[in-house]
Amino acid sequence: MRPAGVIFDLDGVLVDSEQLWDQIRREVVAETGGAWKPGATEAMMGMSTPEWARYLVDELGADTSPDDIATEVINRMARRYADGPPLLPQATETVRTVAADHPVAIASSAPPRIIQAFLDATDLGSTVRYAVSSEEVGAGKPAPDVYLQAARGLGVAAANCAAVEDSSNGLRAAAAAGTTVFAVPNPHFPPAPDALALAHRVLTGVRDLPAALRELID
Repeated sequence: MRPAGVIFDLDGVLVDSEQLWDQIRREVVAETGGAWKPGATEAMMGMSTPEWARYLVDELGADTSPDDIATEVINRMARRYADGPPLLPQATETVRTVAADHPVAIASSAPPRIIQAFLDATDLGSTVRYAVSSEEVGAGKPAPDVYLQAARGLGVAAANCAAVEDSSNGLRAAAAAGTTVFAVPNPHFPPAPDALALAHRVLTGVRDLPAALRELID
């Protein structure tokens, strides 16, 4: 199969930022009177902004509103991006290499502001044909909505796309959308075995994707 499009997740695939989101959320929850619970980090991976903001308030007890806590977390994350996002090795080069042969999209749980900061910092705005945040669709990952919308944005069927994911909920979302899934397991938060089993192939890093796509075509 020659993919009609390739859809990248952002956090944990192109940017080494999952632990930053986790650190900032923990800080803000503690500052607002909440308490972190076992499993909270994994539960929120893939959630849209409204979903994880509500989780911080309802499940972790942050004494503020979902809107206010979302604003505070995103503002702190944006400040961390001020000097450029923490790119994973060969991330930008990989996107450009893949885009030379396939239309490329981003389907991320990060808010649009952070996605745009990444595109601006890497000068990939003209390379990535379409980018969508899960907060712009019906539900966050593991629901397939963001991947289905990314495929629509490229003008192709999701079943004819390849997707690149790192987390359990991301892998589940990409598989539920019907894409051919390539896993790049996040070393900070390894995906669950059942989620990893949904992948067509497991890669050691995103830099291995161009060769894996060529093998898929051959």
